[in-house]
Amino acid sequence: MTKMTGADIVLTCLERLGVDTVFGYPGGVVLPLYDKFPAHPKVRHILVRHEQGAGHAADGYARASGRLGVALATSGPGATNLVTAITNAHMDSVPTLFITGNVSRNLLGRDGFQEADITGITMPIVKHNYLVMRAEDLAPAFAEAAYLAMTGRKGSVHIDIPKDVFLEEAEFIWPEEVSVRGYRIPGEASVSDVQRAAAIINNAERPIIFAGHGILLGDATEELRAFAEHGGIPILNTLLGLGSIPPEHVLSYGMMGMHGSYWANHAASNADVIIGLGMRMDDRALGRFQDMNPTAQIVHVDIDPAEHGKNLPTAVPVIGNVKHVLKQLTHAIDKKAHVQWLRWINEIRDGHRASMSVPPGGELTTQYVVSKIAEFAGREAIFTTGVGQHQMWAAQFMNIGRPRQFITSGGLGTMGFEVPAAMGAAVACPDRQVWTICGDGGFQMTFQEIATMVDEQIPVKMAIMNNGFLGMVRQWQELFYANNYVSVAMSQPDFVKLADAYGIKGIRVTDQSQVEGAIREAAAYNGPVILDFQVQAEGNVWPMVPAGAALSETIEAPEGVIR
Repeated sequence: MTKMTGADIVLTCLERLGVDTVFGYPGGVVLPLYDKFPAHPKVRHILVRHEQGAGHAADGYARASGRLGVALATSGPGATNLVTAITNAHMDSVPTLFITGNVSRNLLGRDGFQEADITGITMPIVKHNYLVMRAEDLAPAFAEAAYLAMTGRKGSVHIDIPKDVFLEEAEFIWPEEVSVRGYRIPGEASVSDVQRAAAIINNAERPIIFAGHGILLGDATEELRAFAEHGGIPILNTLLGLGSIPPEHVLSYGMMGMHGSYWANHAASNADVIIGLGMRMDDRALGRFQDMNPTAQIVHVDIDPAEHGKNLPTAVPVIGNVKHVLKQLTHAIDKKAHVQWLRWINEIRDGHRASMSVPPGGELTTQYVVSKIAEFAGREAIFTTGVGQHQMWAAQFMNIGRPRQFITSGGLGTMGFEVPAAMGAAVACPDRQVWTICGDGGFQMTFQEIATMVDEQIPVKMAIMNNGFLGMVRQWQELFYANNYVSVAMSQPDFVKLADAYGIKGIRVTDQSQVEGAIREAAAYNGPVILDFQVQAEGNVWPMVPAGAALSETIEAPEGVIR
């Protein structure tokens, strides 16, 4: 068998895995790998402007497509610049592969130029990582890494490769199958667990579903709908679960949690049985754990047994792939309607719709802008966001109704995610329009990737909600720190001139009357666009569950306060 260099092996592995795009940034120790890219044209390399941007782009690519996202960096600072992106992807269970180079084997551990123990650094923030010390071990490592990233509870994996391993020659032997000792991929749940869960659900008078990110990652939206319809069970979504059920569905009651709807949070607090599906039972979704709903029985379906009972006592923990388990439960539960329970929730919703409506009047608000973008772009568009007020308003008002339509940073809450993630999503889905809803603070963390978009002709529409503040921090300082604004007011560049500097279209919007025209102009432009929406400076996100409060303590906008 013909031998090839480690660099050729790496790229051949990516080809075998069906990887068509790598987001990367070169450096000394990975030059042997870059030298081989021209010989492997099936793998497109996109040169980013910062390694964190590469990582978030790979993340956005994976979320939008369901395929493996890949980022590449050099040693030392190149590798450490990936850490935020690796953590972000891992916390949200996104299948991603991060490849780094390192110093040659004889220099490892000697504190040489641009050496960092990236294997040790990333150990707590990946599903698994590898330091590959022989070229002959590259193919097995890549096959296994992709297998781990894409199966079970998906997540980030990392492969670190010393420079001279790229140069070393070995035979390319692709494993026919991958087997990892002790690694089991849950499929169907045990019959006994399903029967126990079904018994609790059948006896419920006020059951409710918490549908999380796992529904989308597991391609289980149809199974969710069938289960809910069969049992007549209302559905609430976590932030990352948005898109698992269309908002117009009769059993869909929207987002729960810190900035979820008043009715969703009260439904969660008054259910007698909670059915958690593919979600972590985390604090942003559930509020104060001990008072979330202490009398409810919890059935928790998750592919990762480590999540069962971690934050709340679980009556029936069900280990399994949510797609398979939902089919099992649908057959096991009784067909019901729960008319009185649904009527109770509907009455609360009817009485509190104003708390989740676009503020009246002529002021330019983020709520108005994002609702208009969603209305124009429709269900086929992909929306990404950064983190903060604009993220919550996007979740509340963008009418998310399709899987993989809404891409945002959940567990880590990473400002700056919005622009590179949108770039990755647009590369993954070039036939779909991609809008990114940006905070003026987060945008300035990673907007250098506009240059990448220009070079690669990636037509992302960047809608900046420019309020001159770090909005969510300012809101907390207003509400909980007696209006003591410290380090939250931000001076901004002229975003339209910034667009001109990058050679792209820039549009400034200062009035409601300009919004629809600006959106249409941006959508019609064949290239990236910056839209500078100069929105209300001190609006607050309502409803809100204060930090440390229970969902039942949800606050709507205080009387007389402009939302």
